[in-house]
Amino acid sequence: LFVFDKMETPLSENTVLDMCCSANNWVSYMDCQPTINTLKEVGWISRINNTLTEPLYSITPDGRVCLANFFVKIPASLREEITVFIKQNKLKYRKKQERTADYFKNKDGTYTVFLKIIEPTGPLMELKFVVASRKVAKDIYKKWEEKASSLYSILYDSLVD
Repeated sequence: LFVFDKMETPLSENTVLDMCCSANNWVSYMDCQPTINTLKEVGWISRINNTLTEPLYSITPDGRVCLANFFVKIPASLREEITVFIKQNKLKYRKKQERTADYFKNKDGTYTVFLKIIEPTGPLMELKFVVASRKVAKDIYKKWEEKASSLYSILYDSLVD
């Protein structure tokens, strides 16, 4: 709940697992996954309405009350570590959730690359490219996260001009 509160944005389960288990050792994976499920079941986090393939969750008012009641039980050093980590990585995790890319091989040997910029309410932009090789598809896939914002701006400005 503290992580959801500090991030101030809806999070996917994978993002929470990455932050809490992989990038840091705040909680073991074996404890984190069931805890997320429990938070959903008791209503301390809830799914926000979105059209994404991966659901996003946000802390509820009841979750904030629970957090307030148990805040002092979280060691101050851990609260500080989480706060610092989130300040340093908030934008990175947000971008990772907002920009998705995927590619697959077509029957004719070409590759299709799907690129998306997603807002919590649904897709903001979707692009689909057919490219000649896996290398090109992979290069586009790798560059998407860093270039998505500027490409969106260029396309928007060109089309709305």
